[in-house]
Amino acid sequence: MRVKQLTMLLVIVAGTAALALIQGCGGGQAEAEVRARAEDQVCDHDHDPHADEDAHADEGAHSEEDHGAAEASAAAPSYEEGHEDHGHESGSPLVRLSERELEECGVSMAVAGPGRLDREIVIPGEVRINGDLLAHMVPRVPGIVTEVLKTLGDAVERGDVLAVIESNDLADARVDYLAARERLTLAESSFEREKNLWEKEITSEQEYLDARSELTEARIEFRSCEQKLYALGLTLSQVGRLNADDDEAFTRYEVRAPFDGTVVDKHITLGEKVGDDSEIFVVADLSTVWVDLSITQKDLPFVRTGTEVTISAGYGVPDAEGIIDYVSPVVGENTRTATARIVLANPDGLWRPGLFVSARLSVAGTEVPVLIPRTAAQNLDEEWVVFVEAGDGFEPVPVSLGRGDENRVEVLAGLTPGRRYVAEGAFECKAKVVTENIDPHAGHGH
Repeated sequence: MRVKQLTMLLVIVAGTAALALIQGCGGGQAEAEVRARAEDQVCDHDHDPHADEDAHADEGAHSEEDHGAAEASAAAPSYEEGHEDHGHESGSPLVRLSERELEECGVSMAVAGPGRLDREIVIPGEVRINGDLLAHMVPRVPGIVTEVLKTLGDAVERGDVLAVIESNDLADARVDYLAARERLTLAESSFEREKNLWEKEITSEQEYLDARSELTEARIEFRSCEQKLYALGLTLSQVGRLNADDDEAFTRYEVRAPFDGTVVDKHITLGEKVGDDSEIFVVADLSTVWVDLSITQKDLPFVRTGTEVTISAGYGVPDAEGIIDYVSPVVGENTRTATARIVLANPDGLWRPGLFVSARLSVAGTEVPVLIPRTAAQNLDEEWVVFVEAGDGFEPVPVSLGRGDENRVEVLAGLTPGRRYVAEGAFECKAKVVTENIDPHAGHGH
């Protein structure tokens, strides 16, 4: 009897709580249904004195049935345990791409396998003008600038006139040359006359010898004046065209380009007086440049002449390959670094002197069982994955990464040798997984 009263009390309390909840929600019909069910349960307990025993009996029966079902379930092999998965791991999203999507995303496959992982060091450097093809133009005579024909950035060819200077010193040198040439002509004529007279025994031998001596002196003086003009920059044809009637040619001095190149500096203006020590132009051949690297003491043992390096400048300049051509035999007192130099071809002019660059060079190598491109490993749900072939799609497989360089990384676990994986286009596969897992109702307030 006590059990029966307690059961009735619990039924009434439960019904009252449900009723209060429904009233709070405003459901009148639901209130009537709950009240009716509570009354029926009370009536059942009033008319069935054996209800508690039957309930306990049913509970025991259900417990035995559940226990038997559990044993049967344990004895029978499950589908997942007995099923062999051919290319798709349970629970991992499968990425399916059409032929068009594969082409648009640039997806390419590779077979996982061993590779050589090189250890690299990165060295800072700077692009400089090739010092072997750099000319600091200085006029060979002082004078006044009358023409300036080239300016900064102009391309020049060997022999092009850069500027014209009016020089009195050049005029004096040309006058001396013309005078020496006339004296030589007279000395030659006098010698021929004295030679003929001496051979005919009309004149003395001494007069013949004096004429020969004067000819020799005239020749020496003429050649000295001629060589002086050559030293001032005149060519053989220019010297040969000199005559006493050409007043302009006496003072006109032309500054000419020594080789094909570019004007990279200029210190000359029209009407300016310049000396024979004034640097008026700087011409450089930029078809090749120097890349000077600053080698610290810890990296110096790895740098040798003939070492291959990869030079990077960024900002749209493609990387270039070069070979170290020179390593300084001493270390700088102020910087405590040595200089390594690469002579780099610069046909397009992209390697501008003054650019800061970095050079990568391999110093050691290690063989690893599985080596993949860095782009093949993607971070998905805070773990690294590699997309592998699985049925008609690609499946992200968690991997453990090890050592690596700028372009490749070692796989320690998760990707076995011989398995095909996405080498290019892995990011697009990751993006498809992320977009397919986004809730389409997110952000609508439901």
